[in-house]
Amino acid sequence: MFQEFKIDELESFPKRLDELLNRQRVVIDSIAGKASNGFQDTLKILQDLDEELNLFFTPLSHMNSVMNSELTQRAYEECIPLLSKFSSEMSHNIKLYEKLKTVIVTNEEQKMVLSNEIRDFKLSGAELNKNDKKRLEIISLELSELSNKFSQNLLDATNDYELILEEKDVKGVPESDLNAAREERDSVDVYKFSLQMPSYISYMTYGANRSIRAKLSKAYSSRAPQNEDIINRILFLRSEKSKLLGFDNYAEYALEDRDANSKEEVLSFLNTLADRALPVATKELNELKEFANSIDGIKDFHSYDIAYYTEKLKKEKFDFDDTETKPYFQSDIVLSGLLDVISELFDVSFKKIDVKTWHKSVKCYDIYDANQKVFSRIYFDLEARKEKRGGAWMSDWESHFEDSSKEKHLASAFVVCNFAESSASVPSLLRHDDVVTLFHEMGHAIHHLFSSCQERSISGINGVAWDVIEFPSQFLENFAYEMSIIERLAFHYETNAAMPKVLMNKIKESKNFQVGLGIMRQIEFSLFDLTLHAKLYQGKEIQLLLDGIRVKTALIKVDKENKFQHGFAHIFSGGYAAGYYSYKWAEILSADAFFDCVDEDGNFDKNKTNGYKDNILKKGASKKMRDLYFDWLNKKPSVESLLRLYELK
Repeated sequence: MFQEFKIDELESFPKRLDELLNRQRVVIDSIAGKASNGFQDTLKILQDLDEELNLFFTPLSHMNSVMNSELTQRAYEECIPLLSKFSSEMSHNIKLYEKLKTVIVTNEEQKMVLSNEIRDFKLSGAELNKNDKKRLEIISLELSELSNKFSQNLLDATNDYELILEEKDVKGVPESDLNAAREERDSVDVYKFSLQMPSYISYMTYGANRSIRAKLSKAYSSRAPQNEDIINRILFLRSEKSKLLGFDNYAEYALEDRDANSKEEVLSFLNTLADRALPVATKELNELKEFANSIDGIKDFHSYDIAYYTEKLKKEKFDFDDTETKPYFQSDIVLSGLLDVISELFDVSFKKIDVKTWHKSVKCYDIYDANQKVFSRIYFDLEARKEKRGGAWMSDWESHFEDSSKEKHLASAFVVCNFAESSASVPSLLRHDDVVTLFHEMGHAIHHLFSSCQERSISGINGVAWDVIEFPSQFLENFAYEMSIIERLAFHYETNAAMPKVLMNKIKESKNFQVGLGIMRQIEFSLFDLTLHAKLYQGKEIQLLLDGIRVKTALIKVDKENKFQHGFAHIFSGGYAAGYYSYKWAEILSADAFFDCVDEDGNFDKNKTNGYKDNILKKGASKKMRDLYFDWLNKKPSVESLLRLYELK
């Protein structure tokens, strides 16, 4: 029913991948040469090949992210050229392209699959001359290698850094975080802080020693300087690629298959949102500066002061300290509560199962529908470890579809986070932000796992436009702020006492604390990304561009050592190039949808949530998201809902 997760013989993996690709080449040539132009004899079989390749390669790709080692890294790097070459051959297979243009479809799903394939062939250079095709193939291979190198440099730089502190240096840091950081060296207790997210955020938020915060901030914001040359090369190749394909710049190329119609439409949206948020952000920053000055005499306020004084100001304004809530959010209980919430909202259930995984801390569940029939599987890998890439993400593995032999396939996915590690005495404890992150990634997961599409290439997250892929994740994360949800998740890890309602209220009340600054930060990233890809920038031009955007968005002077772009993995190794705006673009949908499903008292409309499941989650990319949304609610999403979510109106 489901594939067993296993990977062995890493040394021979590239060779076995090459053999698989060669077998697929034979099948593809056979399809292109057939007289038949039926969907079943062409695109059905091609989708089967996609699934076969994904099932084979995903375990290595996944292991390289969650259990990184020299072996996984070497095998992965050897596979990249093989996959890039194969992909390039597919996209330049004129015989196959001409065959697909004659294919006859019999339903709407098939029509969408065919339309996407024709579009993707064009975007991949199928209509280029021989020399340009060869150049495009070389570019694609190099971009894949550069993307992986960027990510690896960032991971290495993150793992290589550690800061050893004494007792006097960790004043203010929560005891749970100190337990995680404590080490014994030369018979003396010391505290090791790193650039891994749980450790870094802990000190930047609570560490009272300003010079240490400055040191950590500088180390974090100047990681991986060798990525500067990689960025230059990536941007040069992307520009060349887009021009080969007939676009003026990479931004135009990237937007060709997005929900947004044009770069101008996106820029207008971002600037409109910035204009609404800027006065709020300015007021928030001035308040923060005045607060820091009033309690500590800080007159030269820096970026490394923001998290620390934000936490203190939040405590004063709301009598709220995140350390008060962290003991209540045990990773296991939060996960269990999340699964209960999903079950209630969408009439499904979860059953934990014992299967082979890549690490002892991984948990796996089968998901059942209302008729108690299993329809998908999900793996959770939630705790940080040295071998794991930073951040949080959802990865799809198997897809729901019907293959060319009429066999039904079920979907599976991985949810990966980097929450605080558990110890013998203390379980993994989460900040509320971590809870929101888990809900967010679960939103991605159910988008893939709840699909009922019969065609693989539009099932789940397959084929969904980048700028709306965040809609389901942002929709679900909004529930993590509702009182009725929090009370299911929050129990003290030592006493099992429920979180006091006064604390729950403070989480909700403080949700939009400094929302203006947060929006401006996201707009800064989005404007930088989209503008960076609107023409070719190289060398110092990149920093000058970012500095120019920061004149409006940053509000506080950024240190010269800050090289944010060297760690901007989303656009240089994560697939969001010219698409970082997607987070805000999709948030219009998510906010509008959320307010349709939840009333002002926090009550859920089960008819609406099931409608969301039936019209959005189950439908994958069978239609454009804007059309699926209209089918569900009979309206277009309103930006006013987003402003309402932020309490900016």
